[in-house]
Formats: sequence, C-alpha cells, structure tokens
Amino acid sequence: MITLAVFFGLLFAGLPIFGVILAGAIVFLATNDLAALYDSIPIQLYGALEINGLLAIPLFMLVGEIMNRAGLTKRLVAVAEVLVGGLKGGLAYANLVTNAMAASILGSAVAQIGVMSKVMIPEMERKGYDRAFSGAVTVSAGLLGPIIPPSMLMIIYGVVAVQPIAPLFIAGIVPGLLIVVALALVIFVIGVVRGLPSGVGRELGSKGRILVEGLAPALIPLVVIVGIMAGVMTPTESGAVASIIALVLGFLYRELRLRDLGPIFLAVALSTATITGLIAAASVLSWALAFQGVPDRLVEFMSGLTTSPTAFLLLVIAVLLVLGMFLESISVLIVVVPLLMPVVTGLGIDPIHFGVVCTVATVIGLVTPPVGPGLYIAMVAADIRMGPLFRATVPFLAAVLACLVLIAAVPALSTWLPKLTIG
Repeated sequence: MITLAVFFGLLFAGLPIFGVILAGAIVFLATNDLAALYDSIPIQLYGALEINGLLAIPLFMLVGEIMNRAGLTKRLVAVAEVLVGGLKGGLAYANLVTNAMAASILGSAVAQIGVMSKVMIPEMERKGYDRAFSGAVTVSAGLLGPIIPPSMLMIIYGVVAVQPIAPLFIAGIVPGLLIVVALALVIFVIGVVRGLPSGVGRELGSKGRILVEGLAPALIPLVVIVGIMAGVMTPTESGAVASIIALVLGFLYRELRLRDLGPIFLAVALSTATITGLIAAASVLSWALAFQGVPDRLVEFMSGLTTSPTAFLLLVIAVLLVLGMFLESISVLIVVVPLLMPVVTGLGIDPIHFGVVCTVATVIGLVTPPVGPGLYIAMVAADIRMGPLFRATVPFLAAVLACLVLIAAVPALSTWLPKLTIG
C-alpha cells in the first residue's frame, strides 16, 4: 500500500513516469527490508535494454518521422480519396482508409492522430462535415496505429513478455481489419441517420496520376508485412529497409533536404530514450516484485476468481481500460504485462493472442477521459471542447470495444494468420 501511495502520489504530482516507476521500485525494496538490493538496480537497468528487439523501436520511429516530414502521408490521403472519396460521406471513409494505410507505417497512435488531425480535420470541415464528427473519425481511426503492423506497442509487449515480435506483427492484421470494418459501419449508419456530405469524384487522368504518386509510399507497409511473413526479414531488419525506402522517396519527391535529417534524428533519439527509459524502470519494478513473490500471489488470486480464459481476458480488459484512463499505453503495458504473464501461462492462453488483446485494450485509453491524449490532440487541431468531441467519439468507441470483446472471445482472429504464415 505504501508503494501504491507513493506511485500515485508522484504520478499526480507531475513527476515523469520513468521517475514514478523507479521511485515505486525503490520504495517497495525499502519497505520490504530489501535495501541491500539497491546495488543491483544499475545491473537490472542495463540488462533490460540489452535486447536486440528494442532496435526496432528507433527504426520504425524513423520511418514515421521521415513519412511526416517528406509529405508521404499527404500522398496516402490523396490515394484514399481516389479510392473512396466519391461515396456519400466519402471524405470520412477516406480518413479511415488513410489511417489504415498510415498505421502500417507510423506504428504509433499518438503520432498518427497528430499527423491526421492536421491534415484531415480542417479538410473535412471545409467540405461541410461537422467539426466534432471530423475529430471523432480522426481520433478513432488513429487507434489503428498500434494494431496494424508495424506496431510500437507490439514491439514493447514482445520485449516485456519475452515473445517473438514477428508473430505479434502478423497477429494484428486481422483484428486491425476487423476494426476498420466496424468503424466504416459506424460512418455508414451515421450517414443514413444524420446525413453526410456527398463525395466529389475526380477526372480519370487525375486519378491515375494520384495513384501512381501514392504507389511508392504504399509499398513501404507492403515490404514490411510481406518481408516478415515470408521470413526474409526480421522485424528489426524490415524497419531498417522501410527507413531506407522512406528516405529515398523523400529525396526523390524533393520534399526532404539534408538539413532536415538533424531534426529527424533528434526527434527519434528523444522518443527512443523516453520509451527505453520506461522499459528499464519497469524492469526494475518487475524484478523487485518477483523477488518478493508478488506474481505468484497474483496468480493464486486470479485463479481463485476464474479459471475461464475468456473471463480472465475480459477482467484484464476492464483493468487495462481503467488504467488507460490515467496512464499512457506504453506505461500500462510494461508495468502490467510482466505481472500477468504467469497467469496467462497457467490458464493456457496463447501469449500472442494475449498480446493483441492487451494492445487493443491499452490503446483505447488514448480516447477516454480524463487523460485521453488523443482527444487533446484533436481538440487543438479542431478547436473544439472535450465534451462535444467525446460525445461524437462514443459510437466509434463502442464499435472498437465490441471488436475487442470479439477478439478476446475468438483467439483464432489473432492466432490463425501467424500460424499459417510463420508456423
């Protein structure tokens, strides 16, 4: 209880989450007469980062940064408009399709919502869409970032749960497409009930030019997914190849200059340091808890509540949704997953399936108050208050939650494709 009090006290005081987790670990050791283990903390910090899989984090962040600065994301938007922009409510569908394509490149919901909010919300408002609805579509579709591969959360889950990252990437494809369909149905229903602006078609020549220009950026996710599924590349290698392709395209389109590389590398370095710092601090906390047998007691407690894998997953979803209201997705994963893995193993739940469930559940916290960073990003871009934006987001959020329950109840949605392609 003292550890929890210190943890949440420092958290609400505004201390960076890295310091909060590390302070919690130190207090836990002190209150359990384990101060003699303080000398081992540097070793644990170093050991947590001595993992090859972590190399994929800066590489995929580099892909996202290059995509944003080189204008490749705008070309994906144009391609999506060509494909579905002529439908009634076409720009809303284009927003969704663009997010699905960008999810295969950016891998981060926050980055994706930030980019798409600047591009899509003003454009939708100019075409006659309600401001709150425009923000809701953008925020909800942005959740696809950590689900459709490559995914930063999948990489982090693979590291903390000691699971291979390639099957995790492939496992996110079917659930991601399921969520795309669910969100499209919500747009369709809203269009029928309330009415949405009609789409605007393009001339055939213009369509051809846009598709040709957008073909090259679209090859980036294709290279990543096909390379991993074919066993030609590891996730880390695919991140490196995708970075090179994005860099070459940026220079070919003449929207990227040598002077842009410094800010790009700096942004990637800072983001990588933040994430790896969290992983290292969480490893110390997990190590301290394991030393006192806390995971074993948690297994005993959870086993007493239920022996049903589905019921356990629903319980985990509820916990992650609550935690996601206050903590950032990465923080939730790296603190909770190591504690729950013994229970997952004991109940016979596929760790890959569990990873998909955890990823979807934690990412929902981006659009749930009171924290909801995804909502704040869209609020700034759309110049709208939290209340109207969240109310407009509720139908989309309900669709994602329904998909999450279905994913938890049907493991094959997550495990079928990895077993088919990777074995």
